Amino acid sequence: ISNKNEIMDYTKPTSQMLGRFQPWHFGHTELFKSMHAETGQVVIMLRSMSISEDNPYPPATMKEMIKNELNRFTYDVDYVIMIVPNIVNIGYGRDVGYTIKQYDLGEAVHSISATKIRNESKICK
Repeated sequence: ISNKNEIMDYTKPTSQMLGRFQPWHFGHTELFKSMHAETGQVVIMLRSMSISEDNPYPPATMKEMIKNELNRFTYDVDYVIMIVPNIVNIGYGRDVGYTIKQYDLGEAVHSISATKIRNESKICK
């Protein structure tokens, strides 16, 4: 799976995932795999959020959970995780050189709900 470099090539086209990932689930993994298949490397931007019922895990814990779920891939080669501010708007001007793309992963994946996962795991109760 690895792109066989020792470290991620920051000059190479790269896919980006931005989210809370509370928790990381199968749908996130499927999206990651689709994005990785296109570019060979992905930057996962983990939004910093206050701990709450909707965000029960601190960013450092989420980072480790994501790394555990992506153990088939090589950290710092196939992907990196950056803890970023609570980004709520993404703006762009004209002809910025990248696209914003929605991946169709099928109804079974799109219907996955992190809220339902949190409620079923009793993290929020």
